[in-house]
This record gives sequence, structure tokens and C-alpha cells, in this order.
Amino acid sequence: METDYSISELLAVFLARELNDGEVLRVGVAMPVAEAAVRLAHLTHGPNMDLVFLGGRMNVADLDNIPMPAFGWDRRVVRWAESFSDTGHRFDRVKDWSNHVFFIGGVQVDAYGNTNLIGVGPDYRKLKFRGPGSVGTPTLSTHVGRYYIVLNSHNPRVLVEKCDYISAYGWGTGGADARSKLGLPGGGPKYCITPLCIFDFTEDTRRMRLHSVHPGISPARVQKDTGFEIVMPSSVRTTPPPLAEELAALRTRVDTAGRLRT
Repeated sequence: METDYSISELLAVFLARELNDGEVLRVGVAMPVAEAAVRLAHLTHGPNMDLVFLGGRMNVADLDNIPMPAFGWDRRVVRWAESFSDTGHRFDRVKDWSNHVFFIGGVQVDAYGNTNLIGVGPDYRKLKFRGPGSVGTPTLSTHVGRYYIVLNSHNPRVLVEKCDYISAYGWGTGGADARSKLGLPGGGPKYCITPLCIFDFTEDTRRMRLHSVHPGISPARVQKDTGFEIVMPSSVRTTPPPLAEELAALRTRVDTAGRLRT
């Protein structure tokens, strides 16, 4: 196992391990950790995965030495991959999305995994902070088999007891049946991933629970920087570090510019 890695690299490897061959992996804009994770998974153990970046679909597992010039959708990638647009990954076939995986950010995330991309403030007509908006997030989070909340920062302004607005319904106000009682077909959020830790959700209340802390981070630090009371297990593990081969693949085949190392 490697000891010299960044937190972003740690999170990318953690997410990559979560992804299974044959899944359709959907990544939106401005999510470099999630984008690196799906590319790493595809190139190392998921040759039959489909990667969807902002509606552009690709499968590049059979090609060697693929340059990845930038995170975010870059049409230069089309030169190196079979790339096409079809109806299979668009919103007209949501009933077939049980094998799809999505990644969500948020300007706020609450104790039950509801996320807010709309803005912060009590008056929607005059927000203190305006987010990017929901775009397709409500539809995707409703129908995909599971999704991951990926945050770039961990503080009480982001992780709040209750979101000012909800753009993606996680586990509502709690309860094992929070989604099924509303008839929501998708599996909901599995993990919330931050620069300090990994959260999962309890099976009964669906409230955020500390799953693991990253090296050098204590559970007390996580609670101090979280704006709600988290479920604290009696024993908290450390997030597993990358293996040497995972880190090598990430750096030489995916993040060749070293953006995740800064």
C-alpha cells in the first residue's frame, strides 16, 4: 500500500473500488474526483462499463495510452474513443436505470442525504448564495440504482441539519421506507464522501453514520466540522489507502496532469 497520496487520490480510488463492470456511470460537470474514479474503474476492472460525461458516452477500455487532457467533458477525447450519442443514456428510458450509478455534489447536504444545489437563504428571490441549480439531478437521483454524494469541502455550512432547499431527495426525514413510501424507484445515496471521512446511512433511520475517517483525522474532528449530530459507531475504521498499482494507474493513465495531487 502507498503512503504518499493526496486525499483526492484516496477518494478517487475508494470510489473506483465501488463500481462494478457492466454498470453505466454518469458524471456531471465539475466533479474531478468522481470523473477520475469512473475512468480508473473502467480501465482497471470494468471493460464493459459505459461512461457518460454530460451526455457523451464512451468506452475506451480496449485502447492503450489514452491521453486524458483535462477533467470535464473535452471533445478531444472523441479522437481516442468510440463515442456516440443514443437514446439509451438519456431521460426517455429512465425505467431501465437500475444499473446506472450517479454522483452528486451540493452547496448543502443534510443529515439524511438530501442535497441542495439551488442556493442558501430563506428567501428564494434573494438568496445569500446561488448554486448552479438542479438541472437533471432530481430525475437522475430518483431513478438510478444508487448514487454517491461527493463533496469538495467539509464544514458546518455545507453539512447542515436541514437543507434550505432540496434538489435531490436522499432519505427525506428518515426511516427505512423514506423512499419506497413515495414510490421512488432508485436506490438512493449509498455514501457521502468528503475530504475528512466517508459517511454511510443507518439501516433503520437512514441518518448519516461515520463509516471511516481518512488517515490523520479523528472522529472528534469530523463531528466538530459537521453541522448536525452524526451517528457514531463504537469503532471507526480508517479509509483504506490506495494500492501501488491503483495509484500508478490513476497517475499514468487517468490523471496524467496531476490535478488530483495538488
